[in-house]
Amino acid sequence: MLHPSRLYVYVDAVARAGSIRKAAEKLHVASTALNRKILEAEEDLGTALFERLPRGVRLTAAGEILVSHIRRSFNDLEYSISQIEQLRGLMRGVVRLACAESVATDIIPQITAAYQARHPGVQFQLTVGGTQTLMQALLDDQVELLVAHDLPVHAQLSVHGAIAQPLHAMMHADHALARHASLRLADCQPWPVVLGDDSFGSRRLIDQHLVKSRIQLQVVAESGSVETCKAFARHAQAICFQFEAGTRRDVALGELVAIPLSDPELARSRLVLASRTGRALPLAPSNFLETLRAALFEA
Repeated sequence: MLHPSRLYVYVDAVARAGSIRKAAEKLHVASTALNRKILEAEEDLGTALFERLPRGVRLTAAGEILVSHIRRSFNDLEYSISQIEQLRGLMRGVVRLACAESVATDIIPQITAAYQARHPGVQFQLTVGGTQTLMQALLDDQVELLVAHDLPVHAQLSVHGAIAQPLHAMMHADHALARHASLRLADCQPWPVVLGDDSFGSRRLIDQHLVKSRIQLQVVAESGSVETCKAFARHAQAICFQFEAGTRRDVALGELVAIPLSDPELARSRLVLASRTGRALPLAPSNFLETLRAALFEA
């Protein structure tokens, strides 16, 4: 813990006690040593701080000015220490984050790892799943923050940022469609397709588009796991669908190709960062919220 100047402590103690002897007893120092410090301060200032009386001491006008400054300094120091204590609490904090699987396997781990390098005491509890499940976890206060695709409008949702996340078709690099710069969903009809289950935001978008366009896909498998869908694309020459954020790692590794879908309904999805309206976030989640917002939307 930081300590204020010894002289400040001495002067304040004498002023409060009204006696050098009593102040010395409280401070556990010799009264002669305490008196010498006061005399040295008075000599340096060129004026008396205390008026010596038969039964103690009393502040002079100069002493009152100095003691007023000393006590303001003490208050400022206590406030600063309290703020630092809050930061110490941050170091021991827990951030509970619900996120879509598209960002859970790469982007979120990168951001949290960088954050923990600066704040090693912060722990993260990640909940991964479909949009509706994650949103309910936020509304039930099971998590403080939510990162998911195409959140519905809700009075209890406070949106802190959003970014475009067009849907992509993912396939092996030697697939017949792999060299296209963009595709329409209809272009995928001749090829085997693997879809996420009903919990996927991408599945709902695709189903809605299929109803409107009357397109028929050759669905060979469905899965509740993004990674399983990608595995079919790697090993079975199937096409799977993923938001842009979930394609980066596989594309960087050269395992799959990701081609944006140009259908308007499939190209205007958004990745959204939200918290529950009216909830006062603890310090750790509040601090991480700003980090997450900057990393996702200000890069």
